[in-house]
Amino acid sequence: MHAPDAFPRGFASDNFAGVHPRIMEAIQACNHGHAMAYGEDAVTGRARAAFDALFGREVATHFVFNGTGANVTALMAFARPYGAVLCSDVAHLCNDESTAPERFLGMRLLPLRSVDGKIDPGALADALGRAHGVHGAVPVALTLTQPTELGTVYTVAELAALADLAHAHGLGVHVDGARLGCAVASTGVSARAMLAGVDALSFGGTKQGMLGGEAVVFLKPGLGPDYPFHQKHAMQLASKMRFTAAQFEALLEDGLWIENGRRANAAAKALEAAVKDLPGVQVAFPVESNAVFARIPVPMLAPLQAETFFWPWDERAGLVRWMCAWDSLPEDAASFVAAIGRLAATRPASAG
Repeated sequence: MHAPDAFPRGFASDNFAGVHPRIMEAIQACNHGHAMAYGEDAVTGRARAAFDALFGREVATHFVFNGTGANVTALMAFARPYGAVLCSDVAHLCNDESTAPERFLGMRLLPLRSVDGKIDPGALADALGRAHGVHGAVPVALTLTQPTELGTVYTVAELAALADLAHAHGLGVHVDGARLGCAVASTGVSARAMLAGVDALSFGGTKQGMLGGEAVVFLKPGLGPDYPFHQKHAMQLASKMRFTAAQFEALLEDGLWIENGRRANAAAKALEAAVKDLPGVQVAFPVESNAVFARIPVPMLAPLQAETFFWPWDERAGLVRWMCAWDSLPEDAASFVAAIGRLAATRPASAG
């Protein structure tokens, strides 16, 4: 059978990567016979048990189609019609989920000042210290991204400090963990220890090597008993759930999700090392996971994109984002760096 031509390899997004072979094998392995629908099958039961084992206790795990659905429906556990969700000013939830959070949650998003992608504790304290009574939206939840949208990673102490402050004011705490394996691989700290103060988690699948699917995990006992109703209301309930669950069972087996994160992180560090001394290239943020943010001369943007596609983060400032995936290869970086060097060499010496 003829396979369609693949998109040229590069550093546009970890969503561009294919499916890890072990994940694909798991999908095929459960593709026989009939099974109960809507998560009542044995495969889904085993995948939920794998999350229990990951956190060392019983947790409530639900599988959804995509990241937007995971983040929004997880936050429904804290939703109040007069409420607000506090988030980083660069959070995916705030900048890349369109109006889905406001539409489905019926709450306001309040972005907080961040430093290298991490919420400034002072900004959180300020937001929680305001008193507008019935005239303002009341903060009911704090959402954090780990790793952050800028590729940095919260330490356990940083996460705990923010969670403790939120809890002291009665807020629920949610983590967007679309690339959580990269954070665990970066810190060497287990997910159980890292997320000890977290109530609800969006656990990534697609960006961590799966074909598709995300998990919503309630870590706080008793939280979200009505989640299945939110899930159905938000059109995130799969009938043939075993095919999503099988992927998570394989992803968690023997720490594959962490190994995938480790490989993506290593590729990012190698890319950083290769580009940081190139003329006109300045790495913008600490490289702590699988993302490299850099500033390059604006005139180089279009020619470089024409050779190897990626998205600019701030086109006017020449700020770009290069993402590595579980399957990034050394030769990907070599060809990419060669293209940057070639374009840099053709720029006039006076070019800014």
